Amino acid sequence: MDHFINRIEKRNASINALVDVDFEGARAQAKEAERTLMAGNAKGAFFGIPTAAKDFTPVLPGWKGTCGGIPAVKDTVDVCHSTYTKAMVDAGALFVGKTNAPSLAFRGTCDNKLYGATSTPFKVGYNSGGSSGGSAAAVADGLLPIAEGTDGGGSIRIPAAWCGIVGYKPSLGLVSNSPRPDGFGTSHPFCFDGAQTRTIEDAARALTEMAYYDPRDPFSIDWGKIDFTEALGAPIEGKRIAFTPDFGLYEVDPEVAAIVERAAKRFEEAGAIVNRLDFSLKSRTHIELAEAWCQMVSIVNSESILAWKDQGIDLIKDYPEDISPELIYWTLDSYRRSYRDLIRNDTIRTEVFDAMQNAFEKFDFIVSPTNACNPPANDPNRNTLVREVNGKPVEPLIGWCLTYFCNFTGHPAISVPAGFAKDGSPVGMQIIGQRYNDKGVLSMGSAFEEIQPWAHIYDERVENRKL
Repeated sequence: MDHFINRIEKRNASINALVDVDFEGARAQAKEAERTLMAGNAKGAFFGIPTAAKDFTPVLPGWKGTCGGIPAVKDTVDVCHSTYTKAMVDAGALFVGKTNAPSLAFRGTCDNKLYGATSTPFKVGYNSGGSSGGSAAAVADGLLPIAEGTDGGGSIRIPAAWCGIVGYKPSLGLVSNSPRPDGFGTSHPFCFDGAQTRTIEDAARALTEMAYYDPRDPFSIDWGKIDFTEALGAPIEGKRIAFTPDFGLYEVDPEVAAIVERAAKRFEEAGAIVNRLDFSLKSRTHIELAEAWCQMVSIVNSESILAWKDQGIDLIKDYPEDISPELIYWTLDSYRRSYRDLIRNDTIRTEVFDAMQNAFEKFDFIVSPTNACNPPANDPNRNTLVREVNGKPVEPLIGWCLTYFCNFTGHPAISVPAGFAKDGSPVGMQIIGQRYNDKGVLSMGSAFEEIQPWAHIYDERVENRKL
């Protein structure tokens, strides 16, 4: 614990990964864990391991939360655990603090009005990605060995890509996520709890602790206890891999696409078969699909904003400076939407689902870039966005992320380090599996980690960065 606290004290200020810490409480936890260990009573896969929660939804009872750096709600006290924090407490982990996130987790970058932007440790001053950007940056910089992520459109995978780490999003029904009062609230699109880690093994161990049947989750599936570390080292010979640089839709930086294609071809060294995939939803544009995601998420977000209004905190009317213009726009847009819009967006989800399932009739896995571009410079006005790729406009919140398809559909996906762009930015490779084939996705990640190891990159590119 002292080791990680010392690193946080020395290194966190330059990247802004953790926004709330309790070192005194963390050391007390560690001392108690040490007494338990010395008495021979240590239990749990993460016993004594320091970790942190994401400052988004209620995650740590008794801690204050800001729901992603919203000043007007900064005195809110968490009343319950998230799936990640409950699993980690049960597994013996020790909580140090909370990590940065954008307001209501509503963007693929990590920035907000209260705490500002988080940087990737590989290129300070450039964004970590979001929404779980503080967690990803903390793990990449060695401030913590593991931290919480949540993923409603790529929020585990997007920052994992720009921070050069592993970000795993599970299949629908594997990890419980059923809030109240709306138990179906994280199904539109599908949202997931998960972990940010440096290794596939740590991702598999975290998933093993988080995956359980929850009778109060309408989507939970009872598979019994699964040890996902069994997937590590499994052979991938003969596996059919479809590579797509852009899903036939997205603007993608040619350098990013080339790096990921080279990485994908390396699966052939382990006996897999790699082919190009013609994955095109020709009736839709990438902006239309991204805006459909924004509309879906805004329905859920607007309920949070209305709940605060009922408590006397009217963000839109009285505190517009506390949130981004984009969040205000999409919240007001959600108030204007009709049932026909809801059906239209579900139709779009169905088209994406059918396209995915069609691909999986021929292939075992789909591989793509995680993000379409390299990290943007952090905005001094605390509203970091990506507005263009290849000189062409994209939807600025998530339209440059090739991730939210899996939140429309529920397929498992992982982002792993694929290499580095010429400017020094990490590039992530996304591996998507058939629904409920989480072990398969982890085995693919494990195989790639063996073919193209990345553990050395943290020593070579992060340890001696400017503080």
